[in-house]
Amino acid sequence: MSNAMAHANSAPAAGPVPAAKQRGTGPAIWLAGDPEDLKVWLPRGGYGIVTNTVVLNEMVQKYGPLTELVKRYLDITDKQVVVEVDGHSTQELLDVSHVFTRMSDRIVIKIPCAVHGLEAFSVLKAEGVETFCTTCFSLGQAAAVAQAGATHILPFCEPVKQVGGDPTKLVRECVAMFRGWEQRPYITAALVRSVDTAIAALRDGADGIIIFWNVFAELMEHPLSSQWNDMFMDEWVQMHEAGYLEGVPVSIGEGAHA
Repeated sequence: MSNAMAHANSAPAAGPVPAAKQRGTGPAIWLAGDPEDLKVWLPRGGYGIVTNTVVLNEMVQKYGPLTELVKRYLDITDKQVVVEVDGHSTQELLDVSHVFTRMSDRIVIKIPCAVHGLEAFSVLKAEGVETFCTTCFSLGQAAAVAQAGATHILPFCEPVKQVGGDPTKLVRECVAMFRGWEQRPYITAALVRSVDTAIAALRDGADGIIIFWNVFAELMEHPLSSQWNDMFMDEWVQMHEAGYLEGVPVSIGEGAHA
């Protein structure tokens, strides 16, 4: 056996992202929104819950203190819950993060892309805490926070679109830059507020997207699907009415095809 072949055979196993892709079923679709809405949509395929401080501020006014809100999110699912935190210093970011990581091992910490966040990513990685880096707008930022230890890098999409830019350009750049790196971060497209942007991010190679439940619902809409679903349901009802579905549980009631 050649030295090259021996080295290849002794190479370490794939890193966490390639390994997750080998085990997984496709890009992760993370959901954001009100806990009551997510109760309905998480069982329909949502990968987990992601919060941001805008949503959190809205939700605490409805449900009460932030710690209680996070408990509410944890109570509605056994999946991961990503909590965005903020702070004026590295130590403040860590202190706040620890409030939530002590609640559950399903908590993931989300930190804004800033200089004082770099050491926080490093410390949390050493503690075994998964992290998201939010407000990422450049390839340089992505490289820096990846080196610091961020688990997920979140290229912001819709804000770039609003100023006339390509909303998923940074997704493509990150996918290209990290290709081949064993311990690379996940590239998770964030602030995705439309189906078009969601599809573009998935097409461009994002490991996941973060969307509100209503965009998730819209992803399932297509006029041809509606047309063919209606046609197939009509045929199904015809079989039922003709008695050919005897022994098959069929419910033709309110809201069903007649």
